[in-house]
Amino acid sequence: MLDRITASLPSLAPAEQRVAQLVLDDPRAFSHLPVRELAARSNVSKPTVVRFCRSMGYDGLADFKLKLAGSVSEGVPFIHRSVDADDKTNDVLVKVVDNAVAAFLQYRNAASTAALERAALAIASTWQTGKRIEFYGAGNSGIVAQDGQHKFFRLGITSISTSDGHMQVMSATMLGPGDCAVIISNSGRTRDLMDAADIARKNGATTIAITASGSPLAHTCQIHLAADHPEGYDRYSPMVSRLLHLLIIDVLATAVALRIGEPLQPVLQQMKNNLRAKRYT
Repeated sequence: MLDRITASLPSLAPAEQRVAQLVLDDPRAFSHLPVRELAARSNVSKPTVVRFCRSMGYDGLADFKLKLAGSVSEGVPFIHRSVDADDKTNDVLVKVVDNAVAAFLQYRNAASTAALERAALAIASTWQTGKRIEFYGAGNSGIVAQDGQHKFFRLGITSISTSDGHMQVMSATMLGPGDCAVIISNSGRTRDLMDAADIARKNGATTIAITASGSPLAHTCQIHLAADHPEGYDRYSPMVSRLLHLLIIDVLATAVALRIGEPLQPVLQQMKNNLRAKRYT
């Protein structure tokens, strides 16, 4: 959560930057002080404190303080340990599992439920109006895009995934109001994905980014689902990032399925029955 605030500092208004700095300087105090005191210490108005919390993707001050308190008090030990050349198999096992578990716990504490809610409502609306959702990713994120397409087409939503830059641009050109584009990127700086996001947004589609805070892609999309972790994107180490992106897709798909509700049950049951014939008894 604090890493996300640090990454977002340059994009915040000066007054909101002062509130952000207060959080970074003493997160424990921020989570307990009343809004009047927070505004006085930041030299801003009380509405500015609330506006900062919403800028970071939370419902308001109460939601922000709750997540901040949980993150600080729980103290999840996120020490990202890279695999070394001389590591034994047991070392590799422990490091990979510990990194993944710590990333999941950190995401649970810092995730913006407001952003997830907006994304789920947008996709549920796509289902209601018979529109479509498209998943774009490049390289490793392209595999996550395929998983997203697999998750959502089972919900009865017309879904497409592509990892080719030219296809992404052409596909985004065909999107319009009511459609959704989910763009997945570890760095948030891939040029092809940025181009596709810009085109989809200009055509009226809802753009949802699953990427790092403070990245160009996070700023260009209408909804940002933050995927922050200490893993560098400039070298081949896609352990935590891939798993974190897949987790966010799972959370989002579950939230959408709950919003679709009862109409989904007969379809899923029929699908299960049809697949039964594909298995040996």
